[in-house]
Amino acid sequence: MRFDAFFEHALDQLKSEGNYRYFAELERDTAKFPKAANHTPNGKRDVTVWCSNDYLGMGQHPKVIAAMKEAVDRSGTGAGGTRNISGTNHDHLLLESELADLHGKDAALLFTSGYVSNWTTLGTLGAKIPDVVILSDAGNHASMIEGIRHAKCDKVIWSHNDVADLDRKLAACGDRPKIVAFESVYSMDGDIAPIAAILDVCEKHGAMSYIDEVHAVGMYGPRGGGVSEELGLAHRIDLIEGTLGKAFGCVGGYITGSAALCDFIRSFGSGFIFTTALPPAVAAAARTSIAHLKESSVERAGQKAQVAKLRAALDKAGIPHLANDSHIVPVMIKDPVKCRMISEYLLDQYGIYVQPINYPTVPKGTERLRFTPSPRHTDADIAHLVGALSELWGQCALSRAVA
Repeated sequence: MRFDAFFEHALDQLKSEGNYRYFAELERDTAKFPKAANHTPNGKRDVTVWCSNDYLGMGQHPKVIAAMKEAVDRSGTGAGGTRNISGTNHDHLLLESELADLHGKDAALLFTSGYVSNWTTLGTLGAKIPDVVILSDAGNHASMIEGIRHAKCDKVIWSHNDVADLDRKLAACGDRPKIVAFESVYSMDGDIAPIAAILDVCEKHGAMSYIDEVHAVGMYGPRGGGVSEELGLAHRIDLIEGTLGKAFGCVGGYITGSAALCDFIRSFGSGFIFTTALPPAVAAAARTSIAHLKESSVERAGQKAQVAKLRAALDKAGIPHLANDSHIVPVMIKDPVKCRMISEYLLDQYGIYVQPINYPTVPKGTERLRFTPSPRHTDADIAHLVGALSELWGQCALSRAVA
């Protein structure tokens, strides 16, 4: 077999469908975030980033940066290996304690990313609990889907945010052990799960509740504990999974829950056992970010204000966007080639960087531009973005594409 020929053919097919992923080369600037330098063959240019998951700009916060620098000076740049081999660094334990407190749980466990925390935890629970069935929301993230697939246990897909469908399917499972896996904020449409109603049916059927709060931690609740904290429901949830790589501005993932649950995943989860641990400096920076957001609501308030301003400006300009109660503003294009074309035009002509969201991240026919305003996007940034979109929207070809 000519392997490279096979690879090239598959890549050419992706390009012809408009689903090939092009990466813009960016260099973030802590003094100017959300501005960044875009490296091109013709040199560098300043652009405004509109699709960062560093939702609150905490990756640029002076206290977070200082904590990471101090920890590097103290402990070096790497963890030295897995926590089993190289030892659990003190900073790891301090961070896990901070996370357990954030969600009101007995314990927490760190992973190298949110993807790995979902994949490992669902894969381990599904593989190790006898006769278990995992009921997964149809809109769940790829990391959850892959974890369940890896478990090779029985799975049931319930209609997105449809509590009645979940209730029926839980009832059909009978007395078997059951895990209900869902998210709080769904990152592509920005919709929020009916968490209280989901927990009602979980408790009715004796099912374990597993919530992914990666797009909500830091963002919602009086201390940044997510939508479950904002609604006063965290104590009813068996397992809360989150990330350090979005609103907390660092990298890594985690789970929180009972001490027995976290120890079980620590002891049986291959994605934890055999992976090099997070660098202590990352753990120190993340702990500083979490502790800050537990006390400060300034970042959350500023971010909500800019989201509201962007939505209002889009409405005034007649640019349709998906309505939701979250911080995510999806502008639907519904065509992969045009979605890529608009993204490139915004970058080249207006210095606006927003990555097109195409298949397989979203279903075909639902391609979009996904805007995530931060508290550091200015009113002038919003006006420039909406002005650029308005000019593009006025073109007949684009109007037909999004009709």
